[in-house]
Amino acid sequence: MRGPSRTAVALVALAVAAQLGLSGCHSSKKPTAVKWSAPPPPPVGLALTPAAGESGVAISTEIGTRVNDGKITDVALTDAAGQRVAGEFRDDGSSWVPAAALRYGTTYTAKVTAVGADNKPVTRETAFTTAARPSGPVVTSDLMLTNGGTYGVGMPIVVQFGSDVPQESRAAVQQRLFVKSDPPQAGAWHWFGGRQVMYRPERYWQPGTKITARKALNGVRIGNGHADEDFAATVTIGRKLTIDIDNATKQMNVYQNDALVRTMPVSLGKPSTPTSSGTTVIMSREAATVFRTPEYTVAVQYAMRLTWGGQYIHAAPWSVGDQGRRNVSHGCTNVSTADAKWLYEQTLVGDPVVTRNTGVPLDPGDGWTAWDLSWADYQA
Repeated sequence: MRGPSRTAVALVALAVAAQLGLSGCHSSKKPTAVKWSAPPPPPVGLALTPAAGESGVAISTEIGTRVNDGKITDVALTDAAGQRVAGEFRDDGSSWVPAAALRYGTTYTAKVTAVGADNKPVTRETAFTTAARPSGPVVTSDLMLTNGGTYGVGMPIVVQFGSDVPQESRAAVQQRLFVKSDPPQAGAWHWFGGRQVMYRPERYWQPGTKITARKALNGVRIGNGHADEDFAATVTIGRKLTIDIDNATKQMNVYQNDALVRTMPVSLGKPSTPTSSGTTVIMSREAATVFRTPEYTVAVQYAMRLTWGGQYIHAAPWSVGDQGRRNVSHGCTNVSTADAKWLYEQTLVGDPVVTRNTGVPLDPGDGWTAWDLSWADYQA
């Protein structure tokens, strides 16, 4: 019997070798690793306003900053003499606000530095010149706060204007009114006609709150005129004291920290001169004053004003027999001299006063009437 041919043996050997070779290649070689690295972070982008070389800039201008892929680390604003101007960013970071109005006809230079994710600082610079003092009427205004004063929990931040602010100017005016509170309590502005704008939180201020308010209006265009004052005040909110006057019972209840501390009889406005119902606050306090009207002149003690129209809480010894029984006043809240003296010694400007059940609503803006609106209506 013949064995396999040499050719067949060679073919088998080649096949086995091929299998061994393929197996060895599969088990011994590894895929080459691909190295990957993140792209470098983009450089910070930074743009400023006013534009470089701009002139006629309002003295109420702010340094507008637009930054991409980074954050601002420094703003340096200097005048032509190299004096640095203090300031800080708005809460939303949209612009940097000088701490005081700039001077008319002066060149300023702003240098702003920002750092991006690459940790490389970028500085941009802009130089601009403010406008000359404008012509036209001056619109006066008052921030109704005394720096360092202590106020009641209902004290609104009130800016009072000497003439009407046109509707089209109010947004620009409001943009330059600033309020900060510690602890923070969000609030809103509301216009009562063209001469009063008020700021209040949703609920009464927390006792002990520190408030800094600023009307930075110098140079702001108002109608065909301009405002002329930049003024700030820092005040403290005192203990919580509220007053509730009910015409149905002819009684006043006084609460401190929500606890009833005193009840006193009252006489309100007679039918021909009724007292208004609503929520206002004590606007001023006078130990002695004289009321002068076309109808009468009378000296009074312990007068606490509630409205511009002339409604007060005050001592009225002549109506003690009517207090708690019937209304005989010209619109004021009459109390005895002893009760008026006690109340005068307890109260602060800004203490809330609620008057009920007289049938005559309080006119909006007749006094500091910010709390006479619901929060929804106040923000409308």
